[in-house]
Amino acid sequence: MSPAALETKLLCKSFGALAVSSDINFTLERGARHALIGPNGAGKTSFVNLVTGVLKPTSGNIYLGGRDITPLPQALRVKLGLVRTFQISALFKRLTVLENVTLAIAEREGTANDILRPAGHRRAEIEEAFSLLEPLGLANEAMRPVTELAYGRQRMIEIAMALALKPQVLLLDEPAAGVPPGETGAIIDTIERLPAGIAVLFIEHDMELVFRVAKRITVLVQGAVLVEGPPAQIAADPKVREVYLGESHSQ
Repeated sequence: MSPAALETKLLCKSFGALAVSSDINFTLERGARHALIGPNGAGKTSFVNLVTGVLKPTSGNIYLGGRDITPLPQALRVKLGLVRTFQISALFKRLTVLENVTLAIAEREGTANDILRPAGHRRAEIEEAFSLLEPLGLANEAMRPVTELAYGRQRMIEIAMALALKPQVLLLDEPAAGVPPGETGAIIDTIERLPAGIAVLFIEHDMELVFRVAKRITVLVQGAVLVEGPPAQIAADPKVREVYLGESHSQ
């Protein structure tokens, strides 16, 4: 059997006496659509920060495709295919949609410092950018400045930029955060259209999105895994309903 796309073993992180991650054993299978949920303060962001290298674990290990990446810096993890989007969109809003995605491709190729060279010399990057925008329904807006687009569309551009980095594992940090209810469906459609070979882990509070997209759900509480399983099992679990799903104030 091939190794999991992403795996953690006994992952722990403490700040003095405060434990934010406690012995987390987690597996993201290749091609998975996996949600990470839990009440505020459950340790979701700390876990993703550990996985991506923002934080160093107190103990435990992180594996990407079977390779131990625990000691590796963030930038190298990205080059190995571990890519994250952020809860707050970080786009170049004065640039066009196409320019944003082309910049991400140039960053991957190590040519970002030479981005001002004539467009004819960037043809391959531009064509690749269009090929990423097309399946996300963004090609018709390629020449528009990002600032002119609705917030939900901007979140989709951020996903396109993440795809430009050719991830093996894509971590979506609250993709529906701040998106008006009427635009959430487009975010769901975007996630559902992601290439099947990419393993997707998303942190999300929007339960409609979670239960429509996720094939497997992990629930974190106080820095530890409470339960993991398919959506129907999670929805029916009384412990989950008590600590999260049934408590609207925790969202």
